[in-house]
Amino acid sequence: MTARPTPPRRRRDRRGRGPRGPVLPASLPAARSRADQFDDLVADAVDRVARRWGEQLHDVEVVVEDVPPATDQGVSLSRAEPAAGEEPARIVVHRRPVERRASGLRAREDLVHDAVVEAVADLLGISPDVVDPDRDQDGPD
Repeated sequence: MTARPTPPRRRRDRRGRGPRGPVLPASLPAARSRADQFDDLVADAVDRVARRWGEQLHDVEVVVEDVPPATDQGVSLSRAEPAAGEEPARIVVHRRPVERRASGLRAREDLVHDAVVEAVADLLGISPDVVDPDRDQDGPD
C-alpha cells in the first residue's frame, strides 16, 4: 500500500475569517506608500525647474533610487549622469538619504527641490543659483 500525499492545508487567518482586504481604500491619501509620495515630490520639483529650463532638460530622464551607490565621498542626495551613447542624460534622486535628513514634509519638499536643482546645475555645468535664483524664497506653487 502506497501512502497518498496529503494536499497542502489552506491557511486562513487566526480567527478563520479568510484573507483580509486592504486596510485603507486606494482613494485615500494615507493608502499611498512613502515611496509613491516621494516620487510625487520629485515630479513637482522637476516641474518647477523645467518651467525655466525645459528646453535643456527635454531629453533628461529623472529617476528615484532608494539608496546611492557606496562611495568614499559621503552620502549624496542626488547625482547627474551625462548622456552616454544611446543612454539619455539622467538625474537620480536618492530617497532614503533625503528622508533621513528631513524632519517633516516641508523640509522634505525643500531638500528634494535642492537636490534636483543641484543635479540640474551639475548636468548643465552652471551654478545652482543660476538654475533657480530664488530657491531660498521659493514656496510650492
